[in-house]
Amino acid sequence: MSRPRTVLVVGGGAAGNAVTILLRRAGVAVDLIEARADWNATAGSGITLQGNALRVLRELGVWEQVEASGFGFGAVGITAPDGTVLHVQNDLRTGGDDLPATVGMQRPRLQRILIDAVRAGGASVRLGTTAETLDQDADGVTVRFSDGTEGRYDLVIAADGLGSATRAAIGITDKPEPTGMAIWRVAAPRPAGVVRTDLAYGGPAYIAGYCPTSDTTLYAYVVEANRDRASIPPETYAEEMRRLASAYGGFWPEIAAHITDPAKVNYTWFDRLLVEGSWHRGRVVLVGDAAHCCPPTLAQGAALSMEDAWVLAQMLTGAQAWDDALLQAYHERRIARVRPVVEASVRIGQWQLDGVRDADVPGLMARTMTMLRELP
Repeated sequence: MSRPRTVLVVGGGAAGNAVTILLRRAGVAVDLIEARADWNATAGSGITLQGNALRVLRELGVWEQVEASGFGFGAVGITAPDGTVLHVQNDLRTGGDDLPATVGMQRPRLQRILIDAVRAGGASVRLGTTAETLDQDADGVTVRFSDGTEGRYDLVIAADGLGSATRAAIGITDKPEPTGMAIWRVAAPRPAGVVRTDLAYGGPAYIAGYCPTSDTTLYAYVVEANRDRASIPPETYAEEMRRLASAYGGFWPEIAAHITDPAKVNYTWFDRLLVEGSWHRGRVVLVGDAAHCCPPTLAQGAALSMEDAWVLAQMLTGAQAWDDALLQAYHERRIARVRPVVEASVRIGQWQLDGVRDADVPGLMARTMTMLRELP
């Protein structure tokens, strides 16, 4: 009887967890390592999951938990800075008509759901562990870990995020680049009237918005030009976000009243990354943010990452040979979908930087989202 194939997944975020769940279901032996000892189980405020992300979550077998934990809605509102609703647009159901257009949820809750699914699938998980060296030959990869142990694998899947050490280790030199924007995010109680995402363009920030994440919570965000992080003391984060939010009306005064703890406010630059060349070297292959990242102007970062995992798992479990041709075909299939989303996300942000307050003048957003209705 032949031995099961073995895979090392480096990184336990959305992409790494998703590919682990799918490969274990197909009988592949999977080790997952995650650098953080807490598996990122408490990090983050909220996440907007559009239909194509929900489609993958359904394939992972966790849609019911996501539906119960999040807040589903089907429209986005455009408001003036004073809170006046200018337009409400129905969202496209990019995951198909049998799924909501959008679900907002608390990011730690989504991570916990995926962690539980990884555990239930029987993968071997080691936290607080990194891959120190990867030595490849024609048959596999020998990996030495930070705890001094070694493992031998048929394939290594690098899902270790935007600053991927694995990407650099295999000689892919692409690095993320800032787009010129930054975002303040915070979780807060949900005012009863908040039943969808509302976005205000204008005022002291480029965008001020919020997304319901459960019956009782939301996450709010304000987007501005990026600043030197060193010039913003972390203990002033709540004050800085309240200052920006104070210019906005509608539900913002109620939301801003809860922006009091600087430790719960996150400040992050928008970055862009797209590895144009092959996403693999030998038997090490990139997925998710390790291969591509876009600013959240289309809320597609996690969706694209989980799509990578779904596609790669399908291709691996359906193939006799895990060879260069297979991994190159994976890259060609994914980059054709990822590139227009990354480019559109960056372009929409650039229009805002250039002073175009209507961030979708030529309908780029609608065209891109329509494309995402197709299977990845």
